[in-house]
Amino acid sequence: QAQVVESGGGLVQPGGSLRLSCAASGSIFSISTMGWYRQAPGKQRELVASITTGGRTNYVDSVKGRFTISRDNAKNTAYLQMNSLKPEDTAVYYCNVIQVVAPGTRTYWGQGTQVTVSS
Repeated sequence: QAQVVESGGGLVQPGGSLRLSCAASGSIFSISTMGWYRQAPGKQRELVASITTGGRTNYVDSVKGRFTISRDNAKNTAYLQMNSLKPEDTAVYYCNVIQVVAPGTRTYWGQGTQVTVSS
């Protein structure tokens, strides 16, 4: 059974930084893309950043230049370094893991970690 676990959320003041971690474990292999999504109260879940096995990254415009996604393929772990945080970054952040299971893919989600940016 595969498991995806996020950590690193918390309360931070505007302008501060946090680093989120996402670890995939269990019967999970052939991972392709790992990504971070977020959902604020009353809003739809949105993609924040994603990274492929080869290291190609993608960011939503609102976090470009402030957030950095990275991964350690050997550890099936992804990270999201968040700098210059703003109150509008407040949300529950979810890790998404896509596994290649021929002929298609399988998607796993973590339970989410709360990020609150407030003074």
